[in-house]
Amino acid sequence: MLQLRTISKHFPGVKALDNVSMSVNAGEIHALCGENGAGKSTLMNVLTGNLQPDTGQILIHDQPVQITGPAQATELGIAIVYQQLSLVDSLTVAENIYANRQPKNRFGFIQSKQLNEQTLRLLEQLALTELRPQTRVADLSPGQKQMVEIAKALSQNPSILLLDEPTASLTERETATLFSLVRQLRAQGKAIVYISHRLTEIFTLADRVSVLKDGKYQGTEAINDVTPAWLISRMVGREISTEKSESVATSEVLLRVKNLSGSRFQSVSFQLHRGEILGLAGLVGAGRTEIARAIFGIDPHSSGTIQLNGQPVQIDHPSDAVQLGIGYLPEERKRLGLFLDQSVAQNIVTANPPSKGPWFDGRQVKTVAESFRQQLGIRTPSVNERVGNLSGGNQQKTMLARWLLANPDVLIVDEPTHGVDVGGKAEIYVLLRQLAAQGKGIILISSELPELLALSDRILVIRHGEISGELRSADATEERIMALATD
Repeated sequence: MLQLRTISKHFPGVKALDNVSMSVNAGEIHALCGENGAGKSTLMNVLTGNLQPDTGQILIHDQPVQITGPAQATELGIAIVYQQLSLVDSLTVAENIYANRQPKNRFGFIQSKQLNEQTLRLLEQLALTELRPQTRVADLSPGQKQMVEIAKALSQNPSILLLDEPTASLTERETATLFSLVRQLRAQGKAIVYISHRLTEIFTLADRVSVLKDGKYQGTEAINDVTPAWLISRMVGREISTEKSESVATSEVLLRVKNLSGSRFQSVSFQLHRGEILGLAGLVGAGRTEIARAIFGIDPHSSGTIQLNGQPVQIDHPSDAVQLGIGYLPEERKRLGLFLDQSVAQNIVTANPPSKGPWFDGRQVKTVAESFRQQLGIRTPSVNERVGNLSGGNQQKTMLARWLLANPDVLIVDEPTHGVDVGGKAEIYVLLRQLAAQGKGIILISSELPELLALSDRILVIRHGEISGELRSADATEERIMALATD
């Protein structure tokens, strides 16, 4: 159904795609794997007309096509679910799904009742019955927003569906719903390109897998003929170790939270020790992120106390938290963590800008940023590059560099490997362990249970805004965590 022939695409200082050729069959789930920066998102943008290839040819049903923009991609039967959502928060679910395609009367006015009924039928067909057409997208959880994005793509009845990290924000139930949908589409003869860094998903869903590395095509294999180790080696060219390391936690209490209550959580109490990685587990929407936002001063808390180094502290704003030595790496990096129009260097120094006396030191910014670029392996042609042009994993490393420069005593990391490839994950794991070894206290929020088990010294399980249990590293298993996380 889809063929790519010698597709190349250059950006200043970077060859994002280098003579990539591959094909996707009708009735196939075709996985596309590679490290962040390997060229996967660039290839998707070429297929949706957001980018034009420098050389090469695209064929659909053996016919050459030139995809000049997203509208033409839709006409050709191509739809995409982006890793970073393209929804408008101020619009309803229905208005987002049928943006620019709303039913209208003969005078050109939108027929709201018909729009909502049409949306309701689609949501029921997709088994997304918890979503209501009239609900504002701003009021949805990240997982629900992702399901709206998927519904938006499927509403176009595409013959070719591109899925870029579609489960990153989904609950287990939502993921199961998505898998069922994808298999139905395969049975209907659709061609599906599935991008994910979660190898278990690749081996659960895919029929074939293709690999990109540094913009170059590494080959395609039937999923039954390969192993996870083979796939990782083709992606990164080295062995990846995610084995659990020895704990370096001390008895010294760095952060003490007592009876903290706020939006979607109540009476939360825990201690974080120096050198400890404390995991927060739970289903999406359980209240983990809300607890982190309250500690960092983004959201107010209605009651309870926070102590740092044995002293009560008042945190009314993130600037208070930063001054006290608390850092926060948010789940939604593009909306809450980065200044996308600014450079890599400017983003790195945001929390702790270099200065000469009372003056901002512009020259030192580049030197500092370049040091972190090399230390963390941030793939960018220059630290002056706009951070919005970087891949997801390199954006995440840029945010980590910001907090390494700020040097907080307590670092809260919310889904730190969201959308990050296996090689990048391993590098982030090493960084977090190094910070713990330096005596920092780390609160790790993650929906990936293997990640929590590999990194955490203790795991607190959050259910319905309350701590439902605590597990020491030696006693924790995926089954015990899920038993505490679910009703």
